[in-house]
Amino acid sequence: MSFALAQKVADAVLYEGYVLYPYRASSSKNQVRFQFGVVAPKAYCLGEGQGSQSSESWEMQTECLVEPSSHPGADPRVDLKIRCLQLQARILEEATEATDTAPASFRPVEFLEVDDGELLVAWDEGVESELEIEDVPLLDLVRDGKRRIAFDLPAGCEVEELRSAAGLHQPGKLRGRLTRRRWPISADVFLSAERLPAEGLLRLRIRIENRTPWPDGMPAERQAALRQSLLSAHTLVAVADGRFVSLLDPPPEAARAAADCANLRTWPVLVGEPGSGDLVLSSPIILYDHPAIAPESQGDLCDATEIDEILTLRIMTLTDEEKREARGTDSRARQILERADGIPDEIFERLHGAVRSLRPAENPEEPPARELSSWEEFLNPPDVPSPEEASLTLAGSRVAKGSRVRLRPSRRADSMDFFLAGREARVEGVFSDVENESFVAVTLADDPAAELGAGMGRFYYFYPDEIEPLTETPVSSSVEAAG
Repeated sequence: MSFALAQKVADAVLYEGYVLYPYRASSSKNQVRFQFGVVAPKAYCLGEGQGSQSSESWEMQTECLVEPSSHPGADPRVDLKIRCLQLQARILEEATEATDTAPASFRPVEFLEVDDGELLVAWDEGVESELEIEDVPLLDLVRDGKRRIAFDLPAGCEVEELRSAAGLHQPGKLRGRLTRRRWPISADVFLSAERLPAEGLLRLRIRIENRTPWPDGMPAERQAALRQSLLSAHTLVAVADGRFVSLLDPPPEAARAAADCANLRTWPVLVGEPGSGDLVLSSPIILYDHPAIAPESQGDLCDATEIDEILTLRIMTLTDEEKREARGTDSRARQILERADGIPDEIFERLHGAVRSLRPAENPEEPPARELSSWEEFLNPPDVPSPEEASLTLAGSRVAKGSRVRLRPSRRADSMDFFLAGREARVEGVFSDVENESFVAVTLADDPAAELGAGMGRFYYFYPDEIEPLTETPVSSSVEAAG
């Protein structure tokens, strides 16, 4: 089974946030790194021997649904890839001159200049690592129970001497040395599956646990923990003799099973061509089904939901000294700068925008809209109640400003739909757009900053069918909101 269709998206997940514009180690945003897919040592996360727990997690779990093929004797099988980065500290040391009383030695430095003005920077790199698990029969997992596979990443240390250009008959002068060091990581991957007879589906569980020891008395410092953590961890799964069910948009008969899937710090989506169902990417970054890299993109910019044109323009505004430091950060930062500096005009123009689809106007013969007397009258018609006075009737209850409601988001518009589902909220107003569609603005009942947000007009907006009234609140206006 091939993962080729998912590889580009998976690589973007792997390096999401790895190094951010302006791509310099001295930039504050690049000093708090590796925010996605961190699976840290369990003892560190639970605070064993430290007195306090960490906000990081020691586990990651994917659950997805497989619909076996309909032909007799169907035997669904999966291939898996667990992928991550292993932190590699790049330590720079400058060579000191030998004296009559002391031999040459090395001292740690943050920057080191070598020949031709090239600048090297001390930095934490990421080394790609992966575990491949091939040809796993799901029916065997159902019958035999949990299967454990070790995922161990070894320690390593490589030292490179840094010398000036060599002379005709002598080696170059020793300027320093570059040490790349990695720490050992011990993790387990657990596979299990169960049959869901009512839906005719199989539920596959892939669980990753970091069991790396954390010595008693070792300070609970995040930077130290990252050295023995799986970073940007994610899972690729391919199925044969079956197909995956979308958890974002499951068919009605599988909706309950999809809702019951327990995904911890990761979320599986279908990848590959739209309509296909043989590949899943379980990502620590919430994606939609069948994500794709824009064909106009010339390479990864490592920046969250990157907009290539804007970031490329920003790179072009860096000074020569800033670019020099960025190039010394690591090879990926250097490639980003070189690509931005050398992009041809015709390629750059493609980044400005693209039309993905064309459709005719709905009413091509409709006369043009009347000229508006003013934007104020257009946005706030005098015959429509204000959002603070408007109300809706939902499930027999009147909902208006001050009403208590339960949030039931159903459209999965963005990640907040996951985080806010089931939360209690207070209605702050009922708004209507220019097409007379209504939206309910709310603040969270348990948010200590709700009052501050309401004062600034910072609300969460939901369609009326995405809220559940908890109380009926009397309102002064008897006029229902438009729409």
